[in-house]
Amino acid sequence: MADEGRRGPLVGIVMGSPSDSAVMGEASEVLASLDVPSEIRIASAHRTPERALVYARTASSRGIRVIIAGAGMAAHLAGAMAGSTLLPVIGVPLSGARALGGMDALLSTVQMPPGIPVATVAVDGARNAAWLAARILALSDPELASRVASAREAMAAAADAADGRLQ
Repeated sequence: MADEGRRGPLVGIVMGSPSDSAVMGEASEVLASLDVPSEIRIASAHRTPERALVYARTASSRGIRVIIAGAGMAAHLAGAMAGSTLLPVIGVPLSGARALGGMDALLSTVQMPPGIPVATVAVDGARNAAWLAARILALSDPELASRVASAREAMAAAADAADGRLQ
């Protein structure tokens, strides 16, 4: 819950299990660097389906504007969220410790029926999920748009500096 005087979370980060926290925590770090309030929760589409459903159904009324959902293996969490809310949902397929290297999670996340989209980033791409969430929010927040643009300029400057060191 947000501290008194602070605005509530705009992005909900949901993971299927505690083992997903190392990757999904990266989304929280990016959002914090852009001063975008977020919350992080565990709600499994399979182990705690009612919790996942309630989370998705109540997210908008609690001020959440974008959901980032990440799970591995049978990665139905993002799809379950998308089927239960009108908010944009960004899926993060997770590689975990499985032999398929996250391809199973990628296919589970990206294959959605018409009308129930899940924007899907790369396997273990929680950082890009956060950047996409920030860009979505920046459409209606000029101050955030400025912060995102500044961060992009800093990335370009770092790449230029690295190139300069190679010369």
